[in-house]
Amino acid sequence: MVSINQCIASLTRLSLSTPARPVNATIPRFLAPSVVQTRCKSAGTVAMRAREREKDKMKKKRRQQKHKEYKYAAPSQEEQYSLCDAMRYLRAAEVGRPPSSVTYELALRIRTPKNSPVLRSRIRLPYPIKSDTRVAVICKEGSGAMQDARAGGAVAFGEESLFELIKSNHGKLPFNRLICHVDSEPALKKANLGRILGPKGLMPSLKTNTITKSVKTLMHEMVGAEHYRERTGSIRMPIGNIQFSPKMLSENVKALVGAVKENIFRMENKVKKDLVEVVLTSTTGPGFSLNGGFNPTDDKIQPEHLSTAM
Repeated sequence: MVSINQCIASLTRLSLSTPARPVNATIPRFLAPSVVQTRCKSAGTVAMRAREREKDKMKKKRRQQKHKEYKYAAPSQEEQYSLCDAMRYLRAAEVGRPPSSVTYELALRIRTPKNSPVLRSRIRLPYPIKSDTRVAVICKEGSGAMQDARAGGAVAFGEESLFELIKSNHGKLPFNRLICHVDSEPALKKANLGRILGPKGLMPSLKTNTITKSVKTLMHEMVGAEHYRERTGSIRMPIGNIQFSPKMLSENVKALVGAVKENIFRMENKVKKDLVEVVLTSTTGPGFSLNGGFNPTDDKIQPEHLSTAM
């Protein structure tokens, strides 16, 4: 039988012995968190991600470049026609309509960046289409500009009297063109007529070249002149009556195309624009892309045949 002293000595040895360390439990790899499985990024992975970022940048840049220009930036792939051939088909499409109500229209398609300065001006065609231009002149009472306006056939002229006429008859104005002498520009601004004249496109301004020092010269340019303006990469303007001969229409087309090219050249320092296509159409007819030629391809058709009534 063990004595008390032996039991005490055995307990003392156990308390003085070094405790055993617990064994680490092994964790399966698929259950180990990312903190345990620390891996260093290799140089290949960093390079791959950099290449992916560059590709995304290039794709975004191409998408932006694709929608930076209007849809007219590229010429159509349709067949092109000479002027006489286009006139022949358009006259056939307008058979049965009153000749006085049918006009040729020219569409100039321009390659231009979006949100860029637009082409706008006026041109006096060799063979005018309209003859109902009614001009009013804002000028000082009794001045030399008022005498020039009266001699040039202006339907209305003056300052306060003309302002009152505009305010009282803004629904039915007796004129369709309005110009202003430079000396009357402060009075025009003070009259606050922008809400009446602006929506009608009659508000004189330096941008539209309707504020002038010489009323006589500007009135001569306006009578028979046509205004054109670039809208969404295209300029559309009536170019002749259906009763015009091919020679008359050709002169008008050359004049308009030449004026637009000159306008593009003057804006070359601000923005780059290119004339890519010229399309001739009519009031209800289709559009025909012109190739710059004049004579018809059919030997049986002569330009004189397109000068007679339909």
